[in-house]
Amino acid sequence: MLSINDILKILPHRYPMLLVDRILEVEPGKRVVGLKNVSANEQFFQGHFPGAPVMPGVLIVEAMAQCCAVLALSEIPDRDRKLFLFGGIDKARFRRPVVPGDQLRLECEILQKRSNTLRMRGVATVEGAIVAEAEMLSVMTERPQ
Repeated sequence: MLSINDILKILPHRYPMLLVDRILEVEPGKRVVGLKNVSANEQFFQGHFPGAPVMPGVLIVEAMAQCCAVLALSEIPDRDRKLFLFGGIDKARFRRPVVPGDQLRLECEILQKRSNTLRMRGVATVEGAIVAEAEMLSVMTERPQ
């Protein structure tokens, strides 16, 4: 298990874009399971939507991608010099709204790994029900100095 402090040592993301609160499981090179606690205080709820807050689907996909980045970057010794950027999103489906008070369970697996690309599949659930799923492509680049 990785705490938020461990995650901060691996990911370059910071508030308000850090969307992973805890990593529950890691199978190096294979899969990762993370959590995102959805709070009513999230910045995006101010405008999405006033009086009927719903977490944007793109941020659910981003949370899944961040879990995958934790998995990939934890194996790279010079990770502070690397960034994982989106290369594509396929087969994204959103099954039900995610609202304040929900806890997202983010289960991701690596489908294909090449020298600088990573294809992965993510499934987000709330209380065992699938809320979103997608296949994602990430490209590893050098971080600008």
